[in-house]
Amino acid sequence: MPIEPPIRDAVAAIVGAGNVLTGADLAPYVTDWRDRYHGRAVLVARPGTAAEVAAVVRLCSDRGIPVVPQGGNTGLCGAATPDASGTAIVLRLDRMNRIRSVSRLDGTVEVEAGCVLQAVQAAAEAAGMFFPLSLGAEGSCQVGGNIATNAGGTAVLRYGPMRDLVLGLEVVLPDGTLCDWLTPLRKNNTGYDLKQLFVGSEGTLGIITAAVLKVFPRPAQTATAMVTLDGPEQALTLLESLRAALGDRLSSFEVLNRAQVEIVLEQTEAVAMPFAAPAPWYVLIEATDTLDRYDLREALENLLAEALDAGTIGDAVVPGSAAQAAALWKVRHSVSEGNRKAGYGVTHDTAVPLRHQAAFVRAVERRLAAEFPDGRLLMVGHMGDGNIHVIQMLGAAQAATEQGRDAAAARINRIVDEETLRLHGSISAEHGIGQTNKRRLLEARGEADVALMRAIKSAVDRKLLFNPGKVFDMAPPAGRGAH
Repeated sequence: MPIEPPIRDAVAAIVGAGNVLTGADLAPYVTDWRDRYHGRAVLVARPGTAAEVAAVVRLCSDRGIPVVPQGGNTGLCGAATPDASGTAIVLRLDRMNRIRSVSRLDGTVEVEAGCVLQAVQAAAEAAGMFFPLSLGAEGSCQVGGNIATNAGGTAVLRYGPMRDLVLGLEVVLPDGTLCDWLTPLRKNNTGYDLKQLFVGSEGTLGIITAAVLKVFPRPAQTATAMVTLDGPEQALTLLESLRAALGDRLSSFEVLNRAQVEIVLEQTEAVAMPFAAPAPWYVLIEATDTLDRYDLREALENLLAEALDAGTIGDAVVPGSAAQAAALWKVRHSVSEGNRKAGYGVTHDTAVPLRHQAAFVRAVERRLAAEFPDGRLLMVGHMGDGNIHVIQMLGAAQAATEQGRDAAAARINRIVDEETLRLHGSISAEHGIGQTNKRRLLEARGEADVALMRAIKSAVDRKLLFNPGKVFDMAPPAGRGAH
């Protein structure tokens, strides 16, 4: 029988020799951006078309080679990092970065999965439309990864997470089948909505190669403000009053505690706060409107004046220009980079019902302060949609060794998860499960839910070759690997 060519040659025959990386060139693709997870890979393949993706996947399926899909590699849970076995191929889609079309009438943009998020925003803008997904990594994260992790960002309050923005997908299944579900339809009731299986699947069921996404009319006016206040209780009071007055015009309501702002100021250049004195908590607010029949900025100013008179907030700044507003957003978007530079933090991605937000914050503050008096407790997030990120920065002694970090993380997770589940919340609102949260997933969702997830995985990925070791563990067939 004929001898199969080495895997590198076989992949190169599909994608071109220049689009196969091995050896020292693998380094950026086998480590996550926070340097928390490190793996190994046979090679990195960079296909340029969906047909090439399908061909590489069929090759891997035939030879029993695991596949790790990777977008911009900006995730926080290690979902895009291969394991240490060195048997997997990393599949990068950065060459597949075309904006295929923008339809103002359908209200859609069709893009390839390797498009950087910022490029999608710019394409919508050029067509007089607006794509609302926005997050700190938007200059490097890719749309395929945004979909695979069901990214949230700062505008979920008005527009929803990525799941709500996806109308159609093009997907390569683990056996190499190319599924074309690229449709602009808002209504399609023909059986199961298969595309939704892949939104938030973290590369465990297949690889997304293109998408049809919703775009919206470009706002005619935007009003931004930052306010100071004493705590989450006042923030929720303010949120309720703003939503009652502004309705769906309120698109962002982002909170940061004092410790989080201090870290951003310490670790990030060209960032400043507009207030003379520090405050316990800050809220960044944005409202937009497609109509210009009344002055949205004036309306927001009047609402904040009422909140000042009521004692709900301590101070407020309403920028008078787009540049000043961008300076406020730079504080929020610098959080991830600032935290990475500041040291080792145990990060959480909690969502709890709004009515329980203040109770969650106060309970976590109290319990973590008691157990980690030498650390810094940061809180930041999208309070408007119930999502608060708790980041416990470890003291130098705890962070010095892997054993110390692991022990501290276990204690922190226990505290945060107990309070989250007690208040009927979720341990992951937008970051996903990846490698970080596999053990916590079972506790949070229970045996029945995870068993159903495993059944879906087994049905779609019969050889268990796609992104093994992510979300939950499943025993692979014996004897697989590259040859």
